[in-house]
Amino acid sequence: MSHRRRPRFRGRRPLLALLISAFLLVGVCAATGIAWDPFNAPSAHGASAPDVGAPWSTGPDGVPSPAASAPAATPRQPTRSGPADDSAATEGDPRSGEDTAAERPTGALPFDMPAPAALRSGAAGRKLVFAHYFTPYPLSLDNASADGDYYTRHYLAPDGENGKHEKYGGLLRDRPLPVRPKSGDWEYANLQQEVRTARAAGIDGFTLDVLSFSGRNWDRSNLLMAAAHSVDPAFKIMLMPDMTSLKTDDPAVLADAIATLGDAPAAHRLPDGRLVVSPFKAEEKSAAWWSEVIALLASRHGVRTAFVPLFLDFGAHNGEFAPISYGFSEWGSRSYVGQESNTRDVGRAHGMGKIWMQPVSVQDARPNQGIYDEAGNTATLRSTWTHAIEDGADWVQLTTWNDYSEGSQFAPSLHNGHAYLDLTSYYLTRFKTGSWPEIVRDTLYLTARTQFADADPTGRQSLLMTVRKGSAAPRDTVEVLSFLTAPGAVRTTVGGAGASYEAPAGVHSELLPLKPGAASARVVRGGKTRAEVELPYPVDRTVEVQDLQYHAATSGRR
Repeated sequence: MSHRRRPRFRGRRPLLALLISAFLLVGVCAATGIAWDPFNAPSAHGASAPDVGAPWSTGPDGVPSPAASAPAATPRQPTRSGPADDSAATEGDPRSGEDTAAERPTGALPFDMPAPAALRSGAAGRKLVFAHYFTPYPLSLDNASADGDYYTRHYLAPDGENGKHEKYGGLLRDRPLPVRPKSGDWEYANLQQEVRTARAAGIDGFTLDVLSFSGRNWDRSNLLMAAAHSVDPAFKIMLMPDMTSLKTDDPAVLADAIATLGDAPAAHRLPDGRLVVSPFKAEEKSAAWWSEVIALLASRHGVRTAFVPLFLDFGAHNGEFAPISYGFSEWGSRSYVGQESNTRDVGRAHGMGKIWMQPVSVQDARPNQGIYDEAGNTATLRSTWTHAIEDGADWVQLTTWNDYSEGSQFAPSLHNGHAYLDLTSYYLTRFKTGSWPEIVRDTLYLTARTQFADADPTGRQSLLMTVRKGSAAPRDTVEVLSFLTAPGAVRTTVGGAGASYEAPAGVHSELLPLKPGAASARVVRGGKTRAEVELPYPVDRTVEVQDLQYHAATSGRR
């Protein structure tokens, strides 16, 4: 559920309760992530927030998980509650004990998705796509039903966790699609499901945000390594030590942790056997310090390394790190303007003989930091993917798979369904194969906020989000993104006002003014409706909590 379930929320509770119930009845579940352990984290009111532009890698309070002097030596051995591969049982098969929706239903996409082998072989197999996995927001935190689980009671409610997040209206504005409670090792089964969902979208693997050397985030990291390999040995996990969270100055401590995770079969390695290590905010430590880590991995653990540092400021640090790096990456901008720097950075990396991992994003809204980027409906997603394609990036990192405290999730969620992940599959196919996939079925994607950008919340929220410097200006729009096999009339209803326009064949974006009420669209051709979609969340003029994430829906899914 969301914060709109509270009685004061102007009649939204019945709608969201109905949606939750529907999801549970049909077993809907897809993928999302984890991010901080609500049951084992210290309270730190007033803790300073991380730098703007960084992910909330330390947890919602800015408190990193306690770092041990050395990583746990023996990862937890999971008890498997689902099949090791899809040959035994598939998603939705009662024998598997898994929820549905990890594998796409027929007709969900506007194109026919290539077989996994076609995306993993030849030139396509050298263009890799990873999704940034954040360990504190799993599909479920407590294996409870979604109408009363930890997400509903504490993360989405403004007064959750004893009012700890009331200042900013609650920790989150969205959550993973609900999953059924499971018997056995439910955490392992849920991680398997996330891998299946990502794999079905064409994603090659996860970049694993390593937040700690012990505790639940560390345990989940090891469990994800095992789950990925059990589902698909070709699905790889790239290690991304988070240097905003791992508070150690000892290179040996980090080298031991990397070696422990890197020993898993799922750890991403180059064809020559080198373990890929891509630290977040690598500039937190000097190139000399990283050279010690790399040397210790080789001398103490026999691990050869391909170092791909991710910077918050690539321009200031690439020269220092070039001698020890296989490639480069950066966290990137979350607005559709200012993406031209990507072209420059890719060219600079290639000019130094390095590969480039391009960030691709959908949006960013952080209530607990009081800041957001104007994503422009799907404009940021389309712009960042277009740059990755046209600028010649070698790899892509989706930022993020499941960091709900940033509102940056690609993973299927309650408010976005599978829309952003389905759109990504279209651009991913072009990125990998070099050809735009043929549109074979009419499909509509509808996006809008549920409130106006200047809405003044009526609740107790005191910290309001303001647009980040350098972002596009805030806008109040509904977008109809159409994928059509032939020209057609698109008939829209926004806030009770109907309109119509002619859309061309192919991909077309049409913007409409945001109005209070519901929004819907349908394609009509030859007197017949070919596709239709409605956003299940209407727009309000008066709101209790500020929510500046775009909601999304697709005609390709029920």
